[in-house]
Amino acid sequence: MVEKKRKTKETDITVKLHIYGSGRSDIDTGVGFFDHMLESFSKHSLIDLEVKCVGDTHIDDHHSVEDVGIVVGQAIAEAIYPIEGVERFGNAAIVMDEACVECCLDLSNRPYLVYEAELEGKVGSFDVELAEEFFKSLVQNARISAHIVQQRGKNKHHIIEASFKALAVALRRALVKNAKVGIPSTKDVL
Repeated sequence: MVEKKRKTKETDITVKLHIYGSGRSDIDTGVGFFDHMLESFSKHSLIDLEVKCVGDTHIDDHHSVEDVGIVVGQAIAEAIYPIEGVERFGNAAIVMDEACVECCLDLSNRPYLVYEAELEGKVGSFDVELAEEFFKSLVQNARISAHIVQQRGKNKHHIIEASFKALAVALRRALVKNAKVGIPSTKDVL
């Protein structure tokens, strides 16, 4: 179990994370739709995840979403590096009704995000561009490369939820243990 904390003038966050868990979660960020997305991420990655965030949501949800991404990413990095004996690469295409989102990722120790989704507006009170802010923060701090690409879809809720689930399943697949792999790089280090 990895525990990380971050306290700023904008947010006070505690994250507990177990990479090889069972998908249990206890999420309270003060942002309802985001809580739902993190619960889906935990369930489908099989990562046990506890997140408590007190943020300046009276301004908007941006700081809470972005900073939770930072702390979850830091916890993932601490849990997985140095990488050895895992598949390293993972991918998943997740369908939710009319929507399909694909995620391909590399536990590269080099952060890079490609996020392509046709989204504008809100889901409930959640600004849809905050999904990308979360993914940016998580990828940067987890030091992974991820391409999250909307293949099709119209419903914003479905597209965002499929994005979180695709990331979750791709991460779960990349973390599959395989002793034959050793250090999964010709450089002998990641």
